[in-house]
Amino acid sequence: MHDQKMHDQNTHEESNKTSNTVRLTTAIIGLILVSTFVFGLAHSIATGFAGLEGGLPFIVIAVIVMLMVLYDVWEECIRKR
Repeated sequence: MHDQKMHDQNTHEESNKTSNTVRLTTAIIGLILVSTFVFGLAHSIATGFAGLEGGLPFIVIAVIVMLMVLYDVWEECIRKR
């Protein structure tokens, strides 16, 4: 009975490690995709018709949003360990 309980606990710990690895990997992939899109859009706005002065507010907003995304990834994937 005791051996079964230890086995269940070890299986749960291994599953939790796998879950954390999958969560971190997914977060990194999502972070790369979102940042590529947001900064690509900011670059497009700043170098296009709006120019740097017109695109500056969007660039500031994009940087703030990406900082919020980084904080969320840190809180969900790294801090909870």
